[in-house]
Amino acid sequence: MTEVRPLAAAPASLWERDEEVAAVVRAIDTLGADSASSGSLLMIRGEAGFGKTALLAETRRLAEERGCTVWSARGGETLRSVPFNVVRQLLQPALMSLMPEEAREYLGDWYDIAGPALGLTDPGERQADPQGVTDGLVTVVRRLSRRDWPLVLLIDDAHWADQETLRWLAAFAERLDDLSVLVVVARRPGEMTGESARLLDAVAATAARPATTLSALTPDATAGLTRATLGKHADAAFCREVWAVTAGNPYEAVELLAKVQESELEPTESAAGELRALNRSARGGGLVARLEELGIDATRFAWAAAILGTGISVGLVAKLATLGREDAVRCAELLCSARILTAPDPAGGQTGEGDLEFVHPLIATAVYNSIPPALCTAMHGIAAQVVTDSGLGAAAAARHLLQVHPDDDEELVEQLREAARDHLAVGAPDAARRCLERALLEPPQPEVHAHVLFELGCATLLTAPARTIDHLQTALAMPGLEGDARVDAVFRLSQALLHNDQLEEAVRTVEAEAARHRAGPARMRLQAVQYMWEGIYAGEATSPGRSERLAELARTCTGRDNSERALLMLRGFDAMTHGESAEEVVDLCDRALVNGRLAPGLGWTDTEWGVELLLMLANAYAYTDRLDRADALYSEALHAYESAGWSGGHLALAHAYVGVGHRRRGRLREAETSLREALRLAERVGRGLPLYWTATCNLVDTLLARGHVEEAWAIAEQHGFAPPYPSTIVLPDPRSVRGRLLLAVGRTKDGINELEAAEKAAAVRGHHNPVLVPWAFDLARALATEDPGRAARLATDVRRHAERLGTDTAIGEALRCAAALETGQRAVRLAAQAVAYLEASPCQYEHAAARVEYGILARSVAELNRGLALARSCGADGLVAQARAVLETGRGLR
Repeated sequence: MTEVRPLAAAPASLWERDEEVAAVVRAIDTLGADSASSGSLLMIRGEAGFGKTALLAETRRLAEERGCTVWSARGGETLRSVPFNVVRQLLQPALMSLMPEEAREYLGDWYDIAGPALGLTDPGERQADPQGVTDGLVTVVRRLSRRDWPLVLLIDDAHWADQETLRWLAAFAERLDDLSVLVVVARRPGEMTGESARLLDAVAATAARPATTLSALTPDATAGLTRATLGKHADAAFCREVWAVTAGNPYEAVELLAKVQESELEPTESAAGELRALNRSARGGGLVARLEELGIDATRFAWAAAILGTGISVGLVAKLATLGREDAVRCAELLCSARILTAPDPAGGQTGEGDLEFVHPLIATAVYNSIPPALCTAMHGIAAQVVTDSGLGAAAAARHLLQVHPDDDEELVEQLREAARDHLAVGAPDAARRCLERALLEPPQPEVHAHVLFELGCATLLTAPARTIDHLQTALAMPGLEGDARVDAVFRLSQALLHNDQLEEAVRTVEAEAARHRAGPARMRLQAVQYMWEGIYAGEATSPGRSERLAELARTCTGRDNSERALLMLRGFDAMTHGESAEEVVDLCDRALVNGRLAPGLGWTDTEWGVELLLMLANAYAYTDRLDRADALYSEALHAYESAGWSGGHLALAHAYVGVGHRRRGRLREAETSLREALRLAERVGRGLPLYWTATCNLVDTLLARGHVEEAWAIAEQHGFAPPYPSTIVLPDPRSVRGRLLLAVGRTKDGINELEAAEKAAAVRGHHNPVLVPWAFDLARALATEDPGRAARLATDVRRHAERLGTDTAIGEALRCAAALETGQRAVRLAAQAVAYLEASPCQYEHAAARVEYGILARSVAELNRGLALARSCGADGLVAQARAVLETGRGLR
């Protein structure tokens, strides 16, 4: 018989792992060959005891032998509710090696964003954005990996990792192409469900090769392991029985052979019958029985260690097990001798929060499951107090409080509320949700109950709007929420309804609440919120006479408080969409500012009003030719969200509207860059949301302006830029942009149909700003041949609306449209007038297009060259090609 041996110097658990070790060696060597090489990820799957931990230990040895830096961490079965537990283990040692000021300088702006999640610094007052924290953690590793190349990250028991770590790991794994890092992840198959399973599957999908699945040892390998442990004289029958008893599980085989050595059992066929009894004593009930043989104190010590799960120090365990220091030290020694606990391996590289750890997760699970249920619950309660008294905070104690049976405990409710606030402050809303849901089971006192529901609704607003709606509706139906707290809850409820595509119900909700209040700040705020949601609704006006009532209400506003300022902003936006005088729109918007800036409490990261209101203000400026003020607001939003680490929907919107500002000014290359980044971020938040439509619509519009028609069509197809449209308005009007796209790709009939649909939708809403809803320009040109009478009427109407608005851009575009429908000198005169207006406009692309069109009509080389220069500066490649073609032909030019 040929013995199957492990690699030289490898532990017993690596028998029959030659292929897996060889794959690790190749990955490490590739990593170390070139600091510019792409990173890679290896996923190791295996049942409990199949040697995943041993393979990771071998990976560490091989990596360090080759000069690599190695960071490692592992999940814990009882620690899955602790946010950022695994990523903290992974990164803290490297960051703690830096002086505090050095770490702050090294991480820059990301220090205050990712630092609280890593336990490096206290969180700020504002709720952290989970996506921003995730991006911050990715950036932390990116920066440290350059310093510590070649870097290897080892994550064991990933099936027990907390959800926040898995979200970071999925985001990090996606970016390994430009990071020279090797990530090795070990997990059991199954074990996870829901979002955690999805995230871990996403991590696996980034691996360059399929996951390595560890198999049980063969009989030959088990025989080799048995003889290597007990001596070559172990006979074949005994070796076969070792394999049969353990089913080839490497961990169980090693433990069984250790038991054989302890019992001084001879490895002969006659003794093989005793192996099953020995194996039972090393696992499950047998392990528990063996633990009990060590005495009640040692058992209580082991139970307390299993309750803590991590940070197992003798001092903490002694408090939890109510043992004296000397007795606790003696118990620790007993449990280490019995191979139940062990000192952490210094080579593991993990932070030394505790003096001890379980020899294997299987033992930890068996010990934890052996604790009588009632006692287990009580010990978790005591553990929460011990952790709190140790100064580790409410968030650290929360995982224990979650296990305590409900018992009408007011103090426990307050502890869980505090823990939820701590979790939200570091960007862990799911952990906050668990705390508040548990607090509701206690249950809270009647006067507190509604407040807990409100806090729960705030915690789930962005992740589960439908659940938020239920929580907030229940809270508002109960006594307890009064005054500003009730108004805040109604506003949050309306936001959740909006996010859940129930905009009409959102309007009705705030309208009904406003009717309950007397005249005053609270009622005015609710009325403003109602008008805000009605203002972004894309369907028919939700209440007759809305604009008139809003105008009447705003007429009395002087901007003395934020409710009045909000109404002025809303009135300005409403007037802009309806195409009223731009001067009046700008005056309304200016009155909503304080010394030209947003008032305190109305900033981009303030939550009392929401981002929609400020975008209405900025867009009212943008579509009335006050691009200086619009750009300042867009840029302020981007800076505010980047500084605060808000990397989700808020940052996507900010990039999108910075792109809108570039597009309006004619900086088409810059617009495309910003809008592509907006679309990338929006993709992470979720398709179908208003911000996704905003990014897609404006990117298609920008690509059409650049003359990149095929690319615009590809983006539209890839991102679903087609009916049905969202229930909230998108700027500019998506039907108008889609209609122009269809005309550009030669689908003229479909394009006309889409533009006519845009015409009807605009008429229903009373949206007559021809720059915001530009359907008429394109429809008139499309109908010029088949229905010149209607085209002329459209051109007349659009000019009337443009003159009512009174901006140079609107009038210039209307004149361009009229010129396109005329011939001869009348066309030339109209085109010249369009150039004069658009030259005074801040919109350089439209100016360039008017110059080129005028040059062609006037047959002027000078005008064509001016148009060509403008088109080049804008990045309008289509206009450049058009002007060049005419200039190169030269026929009739002068």
